[in-house]
Amino acid sequence: MLVCIPTTGDAGREDTVCDHFGSAPYFTLYDTDADRFTVLENQNAHHGHGACHPMHQLSSYTLTAVICGGIGRRAVATFNASGIKVYAPGTKAVAEVVEGLRAGTLTEIDPARSCGGRGAGPRGR
Repeated sequence: MLVCIPTTGDAGREDTVCDHFGSAPYFTLYDTDADRFTVLENQNAHHGHGACHPMHQLSSYTLTAVICGGIGRRAVATFNASGIKVYAPGTKAVAEVVEGLRAGTLTEIDPARSCGGRGAGPRGR
C-alpha cells in the first residue's frame, strides 16, 4: 500500500503532518510493504484557493490512501472516485500516523465533513 502524507518538511518518519493537503510544502509517501519513505516537494503548494492540482504531480504513483489534517471537499471526492481513501491523522507526528495506519485506528474523512475553506480543517473535529 502506498500512502501520501502531506508534511511540513522532508524528514520522513520524523516529520510533522501539514494542516492542509494542497498547500503542504512536501508530500511524504509511505510504502507500507517496504516500510520506506519517499519525500517529494509539492510543486503546486502556492496556488489560489480552489486551484489546487497536486494530483498532477502525484499521478505517477499508485496511491491507496491520503492521510492529512485538512482537505477540501472536492479533493476528497476526487480521491474517493479514484479508489483512494482519505483519513484524518489524529496526531501531527508522522511516526504516530504510521502506527495508527498499521493499527487500523485512523478515521476516514467523509467529503461532507471536509474543509469548507483553506485551513479550516475537517468539520466536526
